[in-house]
Amino acid sequence: MDDIRKEIVSAQNEFRNKISMLKEKGGLTKERYGRFLTCQYHLTQGVQNHFYRIAANSEMAKRPKFRDWLVKFGKEEEFHFKVAEKDLQALDMIPGECPIDVKLWWLYFDSVVDERPFVRLGGTCILENISDKSADLLDEMIATSEFMTKENTRFLTIHRHGPNLAHGEEIIEALNQAKLTEQDSKDLIVGCRYAKTFYLRFLHWMVTGQLLS
Repeated sequence: MDDIRKEIVSAQNEFRNKISMLKEKGGLTKERYGRFLTCQYHLTQGVQNHFYRIAANSEMAKRPKFRDWLVKFGKEEEFHFKVAEKDLQALDMIPGECPIDVKLWWLYFDSVVDERPFVRLGGTCILENISDKSADLLDEMIATSEFMTKENTRFLTIHRHGPNLAHGEEIIEALNQAKLTEQDSKDLIVGCRYAKTFYLRFLHWMVTGQLLS
């Protein structure tokens, strides 16, 4: 899994650079936070279906413990879009239109999840770990944003991966136990790289409200 960890670290470093630049551009405003929650609402709505489809893949019959983990993970993720929606409601907002880059995320991973499930799981490795090296910057922005309250930060709280939902390390450990083939490992790398590209595009839209050309 060393190659996967290298991809994760690369994504974490780029994410931190983007967050550092955000501080120089006015920090976390209500509008930017609203775009973040809108992005997460659309990104997580229906996400459980990918994990159930991977679990249903005949290749997973050879890996029953990993199949069980996929179903458990899907159940845990299923209603996270509702958490993002409630945070928006607490801000007197509603989810905006699905950003184009999120639509592209879904189109791409929908196209590969059945034939190359580990590409999709590579994407999960990035999503669940990308912000881990930026905790100090994120904490500072949250603390200095007057509009942030307990009522509108439930999604952030869940996804900061406390002891009860340590998904970042959990996905790595589950993959470590999954008896990966050489092709599985290659597909994980592909998924990591696509997910990093998509997420950094999401972040650009969150900050500016504009698509990255």
